[in-house]
Amino acid sequence: MQTQCSPEPMRFARVEGRDVVADFDGGALTSDAGGLLLSETDRTIRLVERFAACFGDARRPEFVEHSVATLVGQRVFGIALGYEDLNDHDELRHDPMMATLVGKLSARRSDCAAAAGKSTLNRLELSREVATRYHKISHDPAAIERLFVALFLEAHAHAPKQITLDLDATDDPLHGHQEGRFFHGYYDAYCYLPLYVFCGRHLLAAKLRPSNIDASAGSQEEIARIVEQIRARWPRVRILLRADSGFARETLMAWCENNHVDFVFGLARNARLVDEIYVELTQAEEEAERTARPARRFRDFRYSTIDSWSRRRRVIGKAEWTRGEANPRFIVTSLSRAEAGARQLYENIYCARGDMENRIKECQGDLFADRTSTATMRANQLRLWFASSAYVLICALRRLGLAHTQFAEATSGTIRLKLFKIAALVKVSVRRIRFALASACPYADEWRIAAGRLARGSPA
Repeated sequence: MQTQCSPEPMRFARVEGRDVVADFDGGALTSDAGGLLLSETDRTIRLVERFAACFGDARRPEFVEHSVATLVGQRVFGIALGYEDLNDHDELRHDPMMATLVGKLSARRSDCAAAAGKSTLNRLELSREVATRYHKISHDPAAIERLFVALFLEAHAHAPKQITLDLDATDDPLHGHQEGRFFHGYYDAYCYLPLYVFCGRHLLAAKLRPSNIDASAGSQEEIARIVEQIRARWPRVRILLRADSGFARETLMAWCENNHVDFVFGLARNARLVDEIYVELTQAEEEAERTARPARRFRDFRYSTIDSWSRRRRVIGKAEWTRGEANPRFIVTSLSRAEAGARQLYENIYCARGDMENRIKECQGDLFADRTSTATMRANQLRLWFASSAYVLICALRRLGLAHTQFAEATSGTIRLKLFKIAALVKVSVRRIRFALASACPYADEWRIAAGRLARGSPA
């Protein structure tokens, strides 16, 4: 048994003749008080409630301390606040902020905390599609996938005339022996190859895949599912699909043409394509040598592969001469010349897809979507969905609470650092829970604006 004692306060260098002392006796404090904004955002869009509804619970109710909704909320809020590991929750379960976020201030059992620890949360992540004797919690992958699209649709007050869906595959490096682990030559690492679909900043899909496949594998099925759900709500919306050359495959392009979906894809260069822009490359080279600056020309032509394409399609060739060498690039599209000229199509429409890479970096770098270190792909896919839900929640906060502030375009990491990581003294009484936030918070005005907007938008 540890000896109970009253340690002396910690002493530091004097300042202007005054002693500087410190001790851990401040009472119930939290460093995540800004998480209250997440709670209000969730009340508005009901993400945690609807995400939890995608799970089944076959546990005996009389023995359940932490409901599935509590577990799902704890995981999503934890990731949004910067806690990627389940191990973190062994301490977070005692945090008054986490208890407030999950709506549970005390436990029924004396040996439990208000929130769940790592072992209980691990059972959630190890859930199967069908409950078993040893896995009482189950989940419905199709329902989870539909939820992301539903939240995207609900974020719009009116149906837009046109939307652009961006597809991309990226690497998710693996450092263990997870299921589905393969070596990828391009990324020079063992990794997964998740598929992402975005519309602007909105996340519509995050599909975990092994890396021993083509980058476009499964993209047709994923886009077909998303387009069907979108058109059920917005039957007249025009849809443009945009992706790099890894998705310029006959199956996907033919599907788009047969289903009235426009596309603009990068196209891998080859000798035939380069020959098509030989004159333009020569002109660009002459201009670059004359002006000592990079030069580019564009050519609009019809093209088909020797045997893999079913028809001739419109191709734009960019003939660029830069840094003393040719830099040809190509795109293939279903858009007509009347809708977009060659330069506009390449520079303004196609190149805008690069912003999607920033969204993927935000998911993986700020919200730990690449934290796929558990043994099975099923559990790692759930982890990816939890991280994606945290991303969607912060995007909703940015849209509903931070518009026209300095954080209107901020990344999730910046919002967490500036608006979530705020110290507060927590006082719980019979009638209320009071968070006394740090008076020196430099972003108090923006925080108040967001809180006020969310309060007005939340259901009663």
